[in-house]
Amino acid sequence: MKNLIKILVFAMVIFLTGWNVYALEDKKFALSMGPEWNMNSRDNFAGGMVLGFDLNLPSVPLALGINVSGSYNFSQTVVLEAAPFLRWYFIGSGYTGFFVQADTGFYYIMEDINDDMNRVPMFMGGLRAGYRLPLGSSFYIEPFGRAGYPYAFGLGLSAGIRF
Repeated sequence: MKNLIKILVFAMVIFLTGWNVYALEDKKFALSMGPEWNMNSRDNFAGGMVLGFDLNLPSVPLALGINVSGSYNFSQTVVLEAAPFLRWYFIGSGYTGFFVQADTGFYYIMEDINDDMNRVPMFMGGLRAGYRLPLGSSFYIEPFGRAGYPYAFGLGLSAGIRF
């Protein structure tokens, strides 16, 4: 029974991925949003939301875009990020499949929300890896992981729409 369930899940993933790959090639823009669990705080883990926008470059499996995110460690630290990125889809068809992404941008940390002296702007940089799985001709989900400076790591799942 366990093998049958594994075979059915595998067949469904292959069917969803293969069936919708060509529909996504005609769409140039994507907008996504989703939760992230990260180490944006020196004291504790943080939860946050990520908003992303990307533009596919013609004739190459690359995309340019920007991610904006906010995190809170549930005690006193708030982090805001804005990071332009370059993404390369290295395994897949069109603008789906496995990707690696380079981020660089602005990182703003507030250790104590009520104290203006504890607000520190910084530059950030990092790498992100993930998989874009199409769901129909316009929608997708995207699990990802990232590592860089000044944050240590992040894991998330975005859902998006292509237009």
